[in-house]
Amino acid sequence: MSRRDDSMTIGLLARKAGVNVETVRYYQRLGLVREPPRPAQGYRRYPHSDVARIRFIREAQQLGFSLREVGELLALNDGGCGEARRMAEHKREQIAARIEALRHMHDTLDEMIGACRRSERQGTSCALIDSLAARSKSA
Repeated sequence: MSRRDDSMTIGLLARKAGVNVETVRYYQRLGLVREPPRPAQGYRRYPHSDVARIRFIREAQQLGFSLREVGELLALNDGGCGEARRMAEHKREQIAARIEALRHMHDTLDEMIGACRRSERQGTSCALIDSLAARSKSA
């Protein structure tokens, strides 16, 4: 097998991983993906395993992990399941708190929309705007 068969350029790596070249370079600057040495003449060649690594990074981000946290997960690699589980539990708690905050915002907006509809029917000043104005003055 030739060197060209077992490695790829950054452009091909990016395409296979579903990202752009600048994303690969960004991950390299953060230390999430290794930058292979540049041969005296030619382009850097990346191993096929980097495709899976970049996909891992993207999947972890989709689950809400920051790039710093993704780096920690990658460092655990083998045998770090307990720590990975603790990180996932912590992330789940953070997401649950955000969901609760979003539910509260949703319910508050429902109340404000109802008040606004009542104001429209009664021909009075907008209760939603009045409520927001009152909140901003007390903050």
